[in-house]
Amino acid sequence: MAKDKAHDTAFEIAFFESVLRRDAQDADVIELLGGLYTKVGRIADGLKMDRRLVRLQPANATAHYNLACSLALTRRQSAALRSLRQAVELGYDDFDWMAQDPDLDPLKANPAFVALLDQLKPQS
Repeated sequence: MAKDKAHDTAFEIAFFESVLRRDAQDADVIELLGGLYTKVGRIADGLKMDRRLVRLQPANATAHYNLACSLALTRRQSAALRSLRQAVELGYDDFDWMAQDPDLDPLKANPAFVALLDQLKPQS
């Protein structure tokens, strides 16, 4: 079963790469590829896609959030925090996911991350 999933993911990556070759500005495909690359451990490729998407859609909060995740996974804490702050400024507000997202684990002990999370925390 695991081999089938790996094959499916490899097929999806190859398919979306071919779509992207035909339309290099397809934001949906760029976002999908970024997630797929990260899923299979191709973090640097995922980071490239996330940066590309932010250039195409600078006001997209989710794109900035995904970029922050990729930057955190590559241990670029300062850049990750900048992207995360930008995502929040643009409207990203999923406190629960941000608190548990494993991609952000490298940031979770950072006081700036804790402060940003506190800013999003729902008030009781």
